[in-house]
This record gives sequence, structure tokens and C-alpha cells, in this order.
Amino acid sequence: MIRVSQLTKYYGNFAALQDVNFSINRGEVVGLLGLNGAGKTTCLRVLTGYLVPSAGECSIDGINVFADPLEVKNRMGYLPEVPPLYPEMTVEDYLRFVARLRGIVEKSAFESEFLRVTELTQLELARRSLIRHLSLGFRKRVGIAQALIGSPPVLIFDEPVSGLDPVQIVEVRKLIRRLAGEHTILISSHILTEVSQTCDRVIVIHKGRLAGELSGDELQSGLEERFMQMTAAPVTEVGR
Repeated sequence: MIRVSQLTKYYGNFAALQDVNFSINRGEVVGLLGLNGAGKTTCLRVLTGYLVPSAGECSIDGINVFADPLEVKNRMGYLPEVPPLYPEMTVEDYLRFVARLRGIVEKSAFESEFLRVTELTQLELARRSLIRHLSLGFRKRVGIAQALIGSPPVLIFDEPVSGLDPVQIVEVRKLIRRLAGEHTILISSHILTEVSQTCDRVIVIHKGRLAGELSGDELQSGLEERFMQMTAAPVTEVGR
């Protein structure tokens, strides 16, 4: 479903990613784990078509990300760490705007989709609220809701629980697990407990390179020790 081959990204002479390879099968929930500055966000931005790589290839559902970017975006829902919201809009108006971008223009089709995604994200009561009046937790929910519109087969979430309180973290974690199987999900995080409780397996990236993978069994036992081994080299600024 997601394939990355020899992915490399330079900012001038600075290597943010170097020869990164991994694959994610249909229906998996996979974490992209690394220290701050490891290159996780750069990797996601390349995968989602927001950055052009210096070398390498990426494909989503068999489609090359750079050869046919619009078709790839039709098959993908993306939540950046800071959700791309318009604070002057209501929740309903914003999600209608996103739905139109995804080709959902008929009123009845939008209403059905709106009810589906707001029920999943528990936003029903915020329908007519201005986004600027929402708490951080609810703004994050709106960001997740926009990624779900159109039910794209691939979901990519960058730090989906950052800034949330403990109750909101549990709610987002449960939501991601409910979406598993129906969607292929890639989650970027630097929080060990999050990936251990949310993901089927984890890809570890360190200093712009693939440091290894952790299986489901390893996530449940010895995660901290294995992660520390993989990231034992001194940390330098290698990406965002």
C-alpha cells in the first residue's frame, strides 16, 4: 500500500533523509518513530507530495507520488502536526470546503459524510462552532475529521496526540484503532508509549536514516531498550 525506496532529501548540503526504505501493507497501523530532528516530518511531507525528494521513489496504492500527485492525494488523508484549519469558519463550513475539494458537492452526499466523520471524531455538538473558539483538543479532532472525508484508503498522521490532555489522547488512540483495517495508517511520533499502544509495528528513523523496525511483540516488551540501542549515536540536527 505504501512503498518507499532509497528516499533521500537534501536541504542544500544538509541531508535530512538518506536512502530510506520501507513498506506498509494494506490495513496496517505503522508508527514512524524517532527523536526530535530525526527526519520524520520531512519523510511525511515527501510522502504526501508537499516536498520533492532529492532522490528515491514513493508510491501510494501502487501510484507514484510524484508522477501522479493528484491521484495520490485522492487516496490519502493527511493530518499535519498543526491542523490546516481556517479559524474564521465554523466546523461545518470548513468540512464542507474540504468535501468540495474531494469532489463531494451534493448536499445529501455531504450531509451523510459530515455525519459519519463527526460521529467518529465526536464533533457532533461543535457543528456550528467557530474553529477559533475551539480548544486545542477539538481543533485536533477537526483536523482528523478533514483527513477522513471521502474515506481515503491511506491516512497519514503527524504527531496526532501532541498537545492533547490525557483523556483526549485516549480518545484519539481509540479512534485510530477503530480505523485500523479499513484504512492503512502511518503515524509519526516521538512518544514511545503512543506507538506501543497504537501501532502494529514501528519503523525507527534516526539522523535521517532507517535505524530498524520493531515488531508487535517488541512493542509490548523491551521497547525502550531496543529504541535506545537504535538511537545510541549522538544526535545532530538532521531534519524536522
